[in-house]
Amino acid sequence: MAVLTLKPFSPAEIAGIGMTSQRTRDRMVGRLSGQGVQNRDVLSAMSSVPRHLFMDEAMASRAYEDVALPIGCGQTISQPYIVARMTELVLEVGELRRVLEIGTGSGYQAAVISRLVPEVYTCERIETLLDRAERRFLRLGYKNIRTRYADGALGWPEKRPFDAIIITASPEEVPPELIAQLRIGGRIVTPLGGQEADQKLAVLTRNEDGVTTNLLESVRFVPFLGGKS
Repeated sequence: MAVLTLKPFSPAEIAGIGMTSQRTRDRMVGRLSGQGVQNRDVLSAMSSVPRHLFMDEAMASRAYEDVALPIGCGQTISQPYIVARMTELVLEVGELRRVLEIGTGSGYQAAVISRLVPEVYTCERIETLLDRAERRFLRLGYKNIRTRYADGALGWPEKRPFDAIIITASPEEVPPELIAQLRIGGRIVTPLGGQEADQKLAVLTRNEDGVTTNLLESVRFVPFLGGKS
């Protein structure tokens, strides 16, 4: 991450008002619980991370609705349920120290995971989005997130092995380079399917004999793309 000097968000900005207030955030958490998210640590993280600061001010009043919202560059911030669900699936690995995220986007998913894991590494292929996310992390004081402008298909091999990898765009197949960076017993949580209509949330677990894949509910993510832009 580049060294930047930025004014931290004020307590009032973090707390929000009206449709961005803590009361609205708590209603979102109650809704997540009703949707089946039961991990108390995940619910606590979702309550504490100010989602309204991870999008343009014009969209902030919708931050705690259970919808995906545009963040520019043809990308979206995932709906709160999906963020919580994927985080919960990652935590099922057991004790976690190091998690890799492919697709930083707004930075919200990494921010939530950073409340639960000592080390978060996140790669983004769109430089504009990464710059905005880095600024948010700095202004919020999230010091355990490391960022890289890179082709996500290549991962972050220097920091392997990872206990878990979370992919926030939908590939047809998980790149083998990412599987190779996962520890034995670790898991990748990702949408699979490429085209939106055919996507499933999937958990891939690496074992001594290869990888097992468990397909879960239908989801809709932007397609996974390689390269940088």
